[in-house]
This record gives sequence, C-alpha cells and structure tokens, in this order.
Amino acid sequence: MNLGKGRLSVMILVACAMASCQTEDKPPQPRFTSSSKSSPATTAAAKTVTANRYFIEFRSRYALSYGHTYVVFGRLDKSGSPINPEVAGLAPASHDPSDYVLGHFVPVPATTGWTDGDLEEQYRSASWRVLLTQDEYNDVVAFIRKQQAASKTWEATVNNCNAWTGEIARHMGYKIPGIWLRPQQFITQLREMNTA
Repeated sequence: MNLGKGRLSVMILVACAMASCQTEDKPPQPRFTSSSKSSPATTAAAKTVTANRYFIEFRSRYALSYGHTYVVFGRLDKSGSPINPEVAGLAPASHDPSDYVLGHFVPVPATTGWTDGDLEEQYRSASWRVLLTQDEYNDVVAFIRKQQAASKTWEATVNNCNAWTGEIARHMGYKIPGIWLRPQQFITQLREMNTA
C-alpha cells in the first residue's frame, strides 16, 4: 500500500511539472523598476535611481528548455546602468542534458551562480528591478550568499530555479507565485502580485 502511494505521489509531481511546461512564452516583456517596500515612494524614476544606488533584479530568460529564473544584483551608475552585476540562481551543475532530464525525477548536483545567457539581453524574457537602500542591499546579499552555500541540489518539481529565486523574494517580504510556472510567467506574476 505504501509503495502504491509513493508511486502515485511521484506521478502527481511529474504530471504537475509537465503541465507547467505546456504553455508558451510570450515575446520579451518590458523592463519594470520599482522601489523596495521600505524605500520612500518617488514619482520620478531618475530621483529613485539617485536615492537608491543598489538593486536586485528578478529575471527570467529563454532557453532551449522552458527557460531559467534567477537574480541579478549590484550597484547602479548615475544613469541607472548596472556596474559589474552579480548573478545568482539555481540550475543543474552539469551541461549534460541527461542530468537535466534526470533532475526531473531525482535531485542532481546544482550550481548557484551565473549560467550561459543570464546577462545577454536577447535572452531576457521578463524582469523586475527593485531599487534598494544600502542596508536593504546588504541584507539581501547576505541572504543570497547563505542560500548559495546551502544549495547543493536541483530537482525540477520541488527545488527548481523558481523556488530558489522565490525564497529571495520571500526574504524581502514579497508574495510569491507557484513554483511550477514557466520562468517568464513566474517573474511576471511575482511583479504583478507585489506592485500596484
């Protein structure tokens, strides 16, 4: 009886993961920028950039598979462009496609840094930049570093890039959508759930 329940649970997880992959991505979504929850509201984006020199950007990109969700973070110059941005996200550590497929059933070794295409504009499918004060930035970077140190495996149905990125958003006090969405949908819904 327990073996049957275990198989049923695996089948349900696989079915949910497969269902989330059946929709198609839209063309690249516009860039969105907001102030953090605790930063004073401003009407002019330029004023906000001047007041907040730090940012985190929740981002998704296209890929041969269903895409990837991750964060880009760092400092901004006076024009609002990133200065030496860092990237963090959860993905299979191997470039072998069989490890990626296997990761849909069992945990596989993971990497938590930059992956190919993360900073290339032609692959960006959606993004939401949040401007931060220095204290907010230091807090979120400490959380990211802690999360990177603790994350050893990737598994598509439970411990995927959406879940990993969502934990950063949750740490910042944001609501997060379901983790079984395509990355573009995840980032779009994350922004919509947390902005007016």
